[in-house]
Amino acid sequence: MKNELSIAFIGGGNMAAALASGLAGKVCAAANIHVIDINQDAHAAWQARGMTTSTSPDEALARCRVWVFAVKPQNMKDVVASTRQWLREDTLVVSVAAGIRADTLAAWLGTPEAPFSRLVRCMPNTPALVGAGITGLAALDGVSEADRALATQLLSSVGEVVWVNGDAALDGVTALSGSGPAYVFLFLEALVAGGQKVGLTAEQSKQLALGTLAGATRLAAASSEPLSTLRERVTSKGGTTAAALDAFGAAGFAGIVEEAMAAAARRSRELAEEFGK
Repeated sequence: MKNELSIAFIGGGNMAAALASGLAGKVCAAANIHVIDINQDAHAAWQARGMTTSTSPDEALARCRVWVFAVKPQNMKDVVASTRQWLREDTLVVSVAAGIRADTLAAWLGTPEAPFSRLVRCMPNTPALVGAGITGLAALDGVSEADRALATQLLSSVGEVVWVNGDAALDGVTALSGSGPAYVFLFLEALVAGGQKVGLTAEQSKQLALGTLAGATRLAAASSEPLSTLRERVTSKGGTTAAALDAFGAAGFAGIVEEAMAAAARRSRELAEEFGK
């Protein structure tokens, strides 16, 4: 454990709480985590875990090697402005704020003429709340290999990480894994509803749906074979699975998924334009 490492969370919501839980006692001591949250009522929970708190940016930021911005995108510009006086050249800034492009945030942290480039932008997802997330990360040119390794260690505390190249790729990450849990929950809802229509109870349908999805994804992760091969092994010609897959195909299932992801990526770009003004 790197006891000397100090981390500031600027914004103390669910994602910050998940990350801090993963880091405390593993990557750094709880006493080295400083949380800035305007909600005074939330401070007691952080303090009970040995972390320090503040309702607004303060001089403690200057002592923190890593800043994690985890505020709502519509508040980001004002929050960044309130922290700039304590930003140092060796500070690693990690942003988990959706919709704020790295170059926009870099200009806010520095100036448009001299942007702050020691910055990693991340797109985590909600399973991080149970330590099963996956996060896409992209770095600006000022991020060293050591900084990359540190960012990887931080985000790995709540799941897997995937490095991508730039904001455009992060729009794709947003469309796939960032928004993806909602797609999965929608599919689970449909499975549960469908189970009831073919004679199962709601409880039975939910248990079977959750178990099937968990087992199938675990098998896919453990197998080196293509997903198409795994699908074909479940599908006997003229059998029940073939009938179901034919129905999916007739409804244009693959096209629907592609269209949904394209819409999510497009909206990600639109939000970046809106929040970056």
